[in-house]
Amino acid sequence: MVSFLGVLIGLLCSIVLLPLFKFFHKFWWVPMRVKYVMNSQGIRGPPYSFIYGNIKEISNMIKRSTSSPMDISHYIFPRIQPHFDSWLNIYGKNFMYWQGPQAELVVTEQELLKEIMSVREISMGKPDMPHIFGKVFGGGLPFTQGDKWAKQRKVASHSLNGERLKNFVPTMVESVDMMLKRWKDAGTKEKEVYQEFKIMTSDVISRTVFGSNYEEGKQIFEKQATLTLLAAKNLFKLRLPCFGMIYKDKDDAETDKLVAGIRDIIMKMIRNREKMMISGDEDSSMTDYLGILLKARLDTDNNYKLTIQDIIDECKTFYIAGHGTISLLLSWVTLLLGIHTEWQEKARKEVQEVFGNQNPSSEGIARLKKMGMIINETLRLYPPAISTTRKVLKETRVGNLVLPPNLNIQIPALALHQDPRIWGEDAHLFKPERFSEGVANAVNNNPGAFLPFGYGPRNCVGSNFAINEAKITLSMILQRYRFTLSPNYVHAPVHLVTLRPKSGIQIVFQAL
Repeated sequence: MVSFLGVLIGLLCSIVLLPLFKFFHKFWWVPMRVKYVMNSQGIRGPPYSFIYGNIKEISNMIKRSTSSPMDISHYIFPRIQPHFDSWLNIYGKNFMYWQGPQAELVVTEQELLKEIMSVREISMGKPDMPHIFGKVFGGGLPFTQGDKWAKQRKVASHSLNGERLKNFVPTMVESVDMMLKRWKDAGTKEKEVYQEFKIMTSDVISRTVFGSNYEEGKQIFEKQATLTLLAAKNLFKLRLPCFGMIYKDKDDAETDKLVAGIRDIIMKMIRNREKMMISGDEDSSMTDYLGILLKARLDTDNNYKLTIQDIIDECKTFYIAGHGTISLLLSWVTLLLGIHTEWQEKARKEVQEVFGNQNPSSEGIARLKKMGMIINETLRLYPPAISTTRKVLKETRVGNLVLPPNLNIQIPALALHQDPRIWGEDAHLFKPERFSEGVANAVNNNPGAFLPFGYGPRNCVGSNFAINEAKITLSMILQRYRFTLSPNYVHAPVHLVTLRPKSGIQIVFQAL
């Protein structure tokens, strides 16, 4: 009896003490050790608060800075990331802060950035995603590592190579033409273009991913959009270990329902495609993105072979990258050209010289140099992704620093894009001529100064797809309309996973 009681007490102690040990190890011991290591090397930052780190402070600062609209100015960094703006002034070009117990090293010093960006182990390291973001994005290309990432990257690069991008051009033209016909039929001069571009880019992605099943694709995108908003809402929500296994709140339940719905729709399309392949119609069913992914699933080479879950995750990723970011790029560039009408006229003249009154072609897109400058300047001032994050996988020496494992490194794109020390005192102004001699000359040997699509081997594989779609859309609008910013527009940029206009963008169009 005594021995049984001793065993029982030992078991109870292990059940209670082991989780308690793990809790304090994660939320106290590890942060204190990382803080000591980094402080001893001169890297400082706001103090760590037990469990929450700086999450509450960050959330409150952003709520204050975005609580009301701002004057029309393109210097939006202090509004969007007031915590970074404050801490850069207090702690210098490089500092450390805390997302819960996770240490985040923010780097803006150019020499250190060059060092970090040259270390492949860091360039390849992806941080752990917040819980709800894992449901939104799954295991898509931007969020995997190692052999799985290499396999997905090969498939994505093959799917978006130069020849396939050319084949996508007629689909993009068709979707833009549908939008412009809708504008003409509506007759109203003022449009809220952010919503219009979301509809149009959703149509493009639906057709390029799912081909003739693009209507079913739109159901997926509606669910995915809701998931993204839930993720933004929960961005600064900290989950305690094992708590989610015991209790699910309303947002958790809703995300689970949406994820299941997306999976069901994609699985239905996969089964239909497989039937087409068996019946001999595979050539006509394998030309869209879903078809290419299915072909990779059947590949005998394990370097390319994908699972069903891989396919589902890649479809989600393509939506986020190809729909959300392109609609935002188009919205911000339309805002800027609606204000700076002299550049609108330069772009229109170039479009007329290249295409005349004909629809854009793949051959002509590369000749739109001024439009390329305008797009780059838009991405500098309003990058869809405001920072790039990498994870230190093992102890690594960079410059004079020794970085401990599991440290996240943040390269704050928005801060660097609007830094007067890099771009000059006019860094907050819209001046596309900065890029007249290409990106390399514009950044003046500062590799971290312009990062609209990330950097290194993990840069965005769909960047050319995005630029092509933006050029086609703008060309077709400029062929038909002059436009100006509406007096009803309210300038209120916010960061909800991506950088977006809180109240939309109202533009007044005049038919040519």
